[in-house]
Amino acid sequence: MAIITLFHGSPHESVTPEYGLGNDKHDYGRGFYLTKSVELAKEWAVCRPDESNGWVHQYELDTNGLRILDFQEHNVLAWLAELMKHRDAADSKRYRVLAAKFIAKYGIETSSYD
Repeated sequence: MAIITLFHGSPHESVTPEYGLGNDKHDYGRGFYLTKSVELAKEWAVCRPDESNGWVHQYELDTNGLRILDFQEHNVLAWLAELMKHRDAADSKRYRVLAAKFIAKYGIETSSYD
């Protein structure tokens, strides 16, 4: 069994992860964002305009049987292409065209990953 410890930073004291929630425009689209870094989770917990305190929640995840895409095993351009998929460029036709070409060249098909 491969158990990993992950952290989630939040403005809420109590958090229950739910599948399918979140904003399509976040870095990787909808989802419940976790990190291996407790320090990064602390940053996320207070990443709001009013700078009020937040909470860091710890989770354990059994990765056995999961198909995990690790961007650290790929060129940084693949990671950038994934971020671009979720950026709104409605105000810039040039950006939309260039982003589509960049994603086509460097993007990774992610639909087969969990």
